[in-house]
Amino acid sequence: MEGQRGCHTGAGRHRLALGLTVRGKGRQLAVMPLLSEVGIALADYLQHGRWTTDSRRVFIRSLAPHRGFTSSRSISMIAVSALERAGVDVPRKGTHIFRYSLATQLLGAGASLTEIGQVLRHQNHDTTRLYAKVDINALRKLGLPWPVGVQ
Repeated sequence: MEGQRGCHTGAGRHRLALGLTVRGKGRQLAVMPLLSEVGIALADYLQHGRWTTDSRRVFIRSLAPHRGFTSSRSISMIAVSALERAGVDVPRKGTHIFRYSLATQLLGAGASLTEIGQVLRHQNHDTTRLYAKVDINALRKLGLPWPVGVQ
């Protein structure tokens, strides 16, 4: 997402989904999949709900001047405010809670750490492991019984 690691829309190759071009850390570009319903909602917002601007960024400031956010900190503050309004009580509020939650849900659904790393666009597997919380109950199911007579 250009700016907030900025974003602008782009049509994907899949007929049911769109792609969103995202500029991440290191200014790397990636096309992320987008559900068609989300794409429709974004198109409606861009055509009818957002201030008129020449910016190619999807999300812009609601206060004048209407332009893209100058830093990712602005997006983090919006996330903190939304989490507080929703009554979500987590130790660290901010945008990373969404990445962490996604990684945890994907892991719980059976995705591998490699797959999760690809979705989160991690360059290093160690980074993915930081997001992937271990599911103790799932590990208990995999554990072998303690051998009788062994201390």
